[in-house]
Amino acid sequence: MMLKNKVLKFFNDFNIYIVNSTWGLTERVFSLGVSFLITILVARYLGPAQFGLFSYATALFALFSILGGVGVGVLVERDLSKHPNFKQEIMGTSFRLMGFGFLLGLILLWGFLLLSENIQSEVFWLLLILSISYFFYPFYIINHWFASRLEFKYPSLALMISIFISSIIKIALVIGGAHLILFAYANVIQVILTAIILIFFYKYKSKLNLFAWRFSYTRAKELLSQSWMIYLGSFFAVIYLRVDQVMLKWLVGVEEVGIYVVAATLSQALYFLPSAIVNSFFPKLIKLKENNPTHFNKRLQQIFDLLFVMAFGVAIVTTLVAEPLITMLFGQVYQDAGHILTIHIWVALFIFMNALFAKWIVIENVLIFFMLMHAVGALFNVALNYWLIPHYGAVGAAYATLLSYATSSYLLLLLYSKTRPIFWMMTKSIFSPIRYSIYILREKL
Repeated sequence: MMLKNKVLKFFNDFNIYIVNSTWGLTERVFSLGVSFLITILVARYLGPAQFGLFSYATALFALFSILGGVGVGVLVERDLSKHPNFKQEIMGTSFRLMGFGFLLGLILLWGFLLLSENIQSEVFWLLLILSISYFFYPFYIINHWFASRLEFKYPSLALMISIFISSIIKIALVIGGAHLILFAYANVIQVILTAIILIFFYKYKSKLNLFAWRFSYTRAKELLSQSWMIYLGSFFAVIYLRVDQVMLKWLVGVEEVGIYVVAATLSQALYFLPSAIVNSFFPKLIKLKENNPTHFNKRLQQIFDLLFVMAFGVAIVTTLVAEPLITMLFGQVYQDAGHILTIHIWVALFIFMNALFAKWIVIENVLIFFMLMHAVGALFNVALNYWLIPHYGAVGAAYATLLSYATSSYLLLLLYSKTRPIFWMMTKSIFSPIRYSIYILREKL
């Protein structure tokens, strides 16, 4: 009976966290699953050249979107939790900061289009249509209001509903034989729907009006003074993620972009797994760090081992089935993506372990390294792409991604005394398949 009471107490205490984690995981699985299926459908319909053109436009759009984030999201959640009486000021200030950032991104994007693209080109019109989204992205700050209240259900529902409707539109466009340009409208509709649903849920739950939000110069200064490292880290992270597609188009052509994106889409399909695992351990790790540093390090090593073994298993299986899998899902015209995938999938070794390292950075309060890591990765990635793409095309871009992640997310840790212990933990994890095999053999003997 005592055990039963303890179990019930545990679930009562952690029920809100379990429910919120379930909503977050459900949204990620749904979003990734539906987006993956729609990517297959659209890629098969458009073909490598047109799909590559669309992917190039969305990558360039994402690069100019960097200016809108201004790095205030996590800080807004913190301030809303600490100072709920100032929610109108916090929301209004952060909304206007994001609005200014996206307006600046919009101006720079339009300037780039006028200087580099012909007004008759498809890229010009794709980016012009996609840029409509910039007017609605600032409303995404409402996500952080819900996060501060541990109410992840509402932003998850908003995103799932908008993705579902946008996906239905894209299916209809494929069935109707629509022109490439119309697919950009489907992306914009998803952003607008998400913003509208978020506003509806916010008014429903808060009983407050968005017009009551107010701007505070003092709070804006405070937010920006604290967010610049997070912002720069995110800035370099987006460059890291998208620059290969842009450089492929500039240095080789749009068809290579289409083939590369197909391989990258499959490679990144399971990247949500390490985040889900690490997020479930994060609160416990914070407590262990405070109360039992030795056990904290032991637990870190065990999680690094788990993440590496998972990534290694995913990489091995994917390497073995890459080429027939690509042909089966995307068609014969994308068969060259199979070889690219056999290279790109090995990035998972570092992505999976980096999910835990990112949390360690927060626990140890070394955000400067977060910025440095992504800066080195982005610059190294650009340099490698510039060198490898002209000779090897999309295969070169895959090698550039693998080498830059290995450098910034692993080798760089050796150079800084604070992160050096994590480097040795990761190194130990790299040998974990051998370590555990020897352990099992010893147990049997």
